[in-house]
Amino acid sequence: MTNNQRAAVEGGREHGWGRMRCFISIVAILVGCLCGVVARAGTLVNVTQEHNNPSRDGVYIDAAFTPSAAANLTRDLAFDGTISGAVYAQPLYIEGGPSGPMIIAVTETNNVYALDATTGLPIWSRTDIGPPVPTTPCGGFNPTGITGTPVVDLTSRRLFFDALIDGSIDKHFIYSLDVDTGVTTPGWPVDVNATATFNGMTFESRIQEERGGLALVNGIVYVSYSAYVGDCENYHGWVVGVDINSPSNVGAWATTAIGGGIWGHGGVASDGTNMFVVTGNTFNTGGNWMGGEAIIRLQAGPTFTGQPTDYWAPTNWLSLDNSDTDLGGVSATVIDAPGATPSQLVLALGKDSNAYLVDRNNLGGVGMPVAQFNVSGTNRGTSAVTYHTSQGTYFGFHNESNSIRAYKITPTNPPTITFAWSMSQTGRGSPWVTTTDGTNNVIVWVAGVQGDQRLHAYDGDTGAIIYAGGGANELMTGTRQWNTGIAARGRIYFGADNKVYAFELPTGTPTPTPTATPTATATTSPTSTPTSTPSTTPTPTSSPTATARPTPTARPRATPRPRPTPAPRPGV
Repeated sequence: MTNNQRAAVEGGREHGWGRMRCFISIVAILVGCLCGVVARAGTLVNVTQEHNNPSRDGVYIDAAFTPSAAANLTRDLAFDGTISGAVYAQPLYIEGGPSGPMIIAVTETNNVYALDATTGLPIWSRTDIGPPVPTTPCGGFNPTGITGTPVVDLTSRRLFFDALIDGSIDKHFIYSLDVDTGVTTPGWPVDVNATATFNGMTFESRIQEERGGLALVNGIVYVSYSAYVGDCENYHGWVVGVDINSPSNVGAWATTAIGGGIWGHGGVASDGTNMFVVTGNTFNTGGNWMGGEAIIRLQAGPTFTGQPTDYWAPTNWLSLDNSDTDLGGVSATVIDAPGATPSQLVLALGKDSNAYLVDRNNLGGVGMPVAQFNVSGTNRGTSAVTYHTSQGTYFGFHNESNSIRAYKITPTNPPTITFAWSMSQTGRGSPWVTTTDGTNNVIVWVAGVQGDQRLHAYDGDTGAIIYAGGGANELMTGTRQWNTGIAARGRIYFGADNKVYAFELPTGTPTPTPTATPTATATTSPTSTPTSTPSTTPTPTSSPTATARPTPTARPRATPRPRPTPAPRPGV
């Protein structure tokens, strides 16, 4: 073979190997792209708690919720959603189980439901938790059973909630169920009367209401308590913590003074390490601050240091006490405000029409807040939202003056609060927020609960109306004060008496970005050793099992018959 012939052969071989390398590269790229698609398609979306995040920001990231799509939202008339009982709790949305995506709903008749998220038919239900209390002191929901929004631990796939059960002694029980089957976890429920004590005080279910959403932080489920309507009897504001892996370990904190209930729908907020609650008015303090009219920071357990770094109360707290003008009209909201100093904040909205921002790294004791602003109207019983757009950091809320309002937090030292927008809107609902990516296409939603009973949506920067409630099919019935909705996979779900409603965007059900947003930056706090109260978990009077249900089959459902709108109930 000549040199020229040998060169031609070797060149051909090299050309062939080049083509092979090119082919391999193309295949690798295609496989990588395919894996990326599969990963995105396989990303789970879960709404495990009140307002979607421990911060209680109320933000849902879903690429389907553009303003044009949201403007054409309609109710899914084929979604069944039948449940039994009055509903004050937000529904949850859970994926990753053997039965597919589920909606979790709870009612005042102590019923718990897992519904197919597409058809609204039952996957499992629990109607044997125990009878609700028919009448509570000074009035209330009547009956009172499960009021606060549950929380789900995805690692163990367990659902936690508080149920008030009627008996010779009315008792709060904290339950743990398998979220996929409804079966009670061994060692549960926890009898709160028998296990929760603090500074010589013993928890008394008869006079303590559980209204706020439960929180799960680092393996402990936290439950907050107030009184029933009318500041009835010698109640306290309580937070009870139960170790989810060792339920005999129960910790508790309570206001020293009588009163100081934790009233807001959001219950316990967290930055991922510490817990935050806002308390209401107290009684017979003799002018000494004893836990009321305050933002309280709790460490794991819960543990309260009593140091000024871990509480804040306004200088006029005693005046607020005497006029029943609770600082804790709305549950705590943890806010991060980039560019502000301090930037790690916590928000309280009071019945005194003021918004208060304090530094959550150092609450400051009795004194002035970082920022204070009159935001008009009485605020009580609800949850606020906080969100970010290209224009800045906002918080929003619905007040009792029939308006939904938003305010901006300036990126200054110190930050200030400025008015953003306000829109007339009936009802007493808690808003929630959708955004396509965390900062763009931000939409503030609210339901006209015990008002026009329709969904409404507003531009997060301007308040311009995006969705005005829809037509005849979009009218809900039996909506209750303070309640809020959720967004998941291009849908909105809202719980009402005897029914969960589903609304859908016109583009169908795409796979969105997961709804969970980053947890707020954890704040530092003094080192402290949590004190738990070990106790034996009582054996429940019955050992209920989940109700077996057939595999749900989609079927059309007519528009539900109208139910009378419940009369507004007294507030906090």
